[in-house]
Amino acid sequence: MDARWAELMPYEPNPDHLQRNRILTLNAEPESNPFDVLRTKVFMLMQQNGWKRLAITSPNKACGKTTTACNLAVGLSRQREHRTILFDMDLRRPSISDQLGRRPQHSIKAMLTGEVPPESQMICLRGNVAISMNTAAVPDSTQVLMAGRTTDTLNRIQENFAPDIMIFDLPPMFVADDTRAFLKNVDCALIVARAEHTKSSQLDQCEREVAELTNVLGVVLNDCRHVSREDEYSDSYY
Repeated sequence: MDARWAELMPYEPNPDHLQRNRILTLNAEPESNPFDVLRTKVFMLMQQNGWKRLAITSPNKACGKTTTACNLAVGLSRQREHRTILFDMDLRRPSISDQLGRRPQHSIKAMLTGEVPPESQMICLRGNVAISMNTAAVPDSTQVLMAGRTTDTLNRIQENFAPDIMIFDLPPMFVADDTRAFLKNVDCALIVARAEHTKSSQLDQCEREVAELTNVLGVVLNDCRHVSREDEYSDSYY
């Protein structure tokens, strides 16, 4: 297991690039505190339930789900005794590569379909967070996400790398059917909504549909202007 992690290409982030993209958790700073609280709550709830796979989605676009996924993964890199893998499974509009400022050698589709091994596709932050990114849209994204080979690949990655958490950044629920096609592969899902952008009816419908397919870990209300930073995530969980 350790040997497989050692084979991954190291990723040295540019702190300024991360800051510009609102990835705030590289180091323990006051501005990282809301995401650190979120990270700890997510980790503890998943451990309590014996869950390993977390999907992150939203009802609609521009809610901050990818920013949330990246901040969770980068924040977990400071928990050196734990291992995390972040997957950009928003195959129609991949953006983790842009957020983190790094281009992968191979597409995530090539890894999921078995064309290249995970060791050649993923990069590694601080030795304990592996990241599988993409750079171009996948035309047949739903088919890739539903494929048995994709399930087999993820099972092998979990067996070979033994991460404590696997985080999957998925498309918004109401943009396409990709997320519905993939949720069978995860233990739970975190829903990101944006204040004054996501309608309550959209959030309610999203929760119902996600709950039909997997466990709803909780809801994050992003960009809320009516609470302090310390309280931003305090009541976001079930």
